[in-house]
Amino acid sequence: MAFGSLLKRAKSGDQDAFGEILSMYQPLLIKMSMIDKRFDEDLYQELSMVLLKCVKEYQPRE
Repeated sequence: MAFGSLLKRAKSGDQDAFGEILSMYQPLLIKMSMIDKRFDEDLYQELSMVLLKCVKEYQPRE
């Protein structure tokens, strides 16, 4: 599935679509959640929430 249509579905509230996006970005979220070579679960949760907010606020160019 094209990322654009997946993003539109997630933006409209489709939890499965958001789950797919979260899975796509999980390696990056995990990488960015490492502090001094230790995984920070709180930071991971915060970054996941930022991703959700970005999906909800995304405005495609017309």
